[in-house]
Amino acid sequence: MYVVLLNYTAPIEEIDYALPDHAEWLNRQYEHGHFLASGRRNPRTGGVIITRPMARGKLDAILASDPFCAKHLANYEVIEFSPTKTAPELRLVNEAVHH
Repeated sequence: MYVVLLNYTAPIEEIDYALPDHAEWLNRQYEHGHFLASGRRNPRTGGVIITRPMARGKLDAILASDPFCAKHLANYEVIEFSPTKTAPELRLVNEAVHH
């Protein structure tokens, strides 16, 4: 499982211009079952994505397809972790990690 921290590297006006394409990309990742949660950071310096468990290479490929990446508007810090406790709603995700 991963927490991905997006850090904007461009002015917020450029981010806003690319936001619809980024939102479409996010929607596709949810449709494919890759992401669990995502949103803006406060203050608005980037975003956060929480992913389902997957191979790191697959995650890297997914992130490379983000319009923010293609347009060099953000960089990504990827933190891998293995949850040992989860809320009941995430129990199935936790079991996927451990089985």
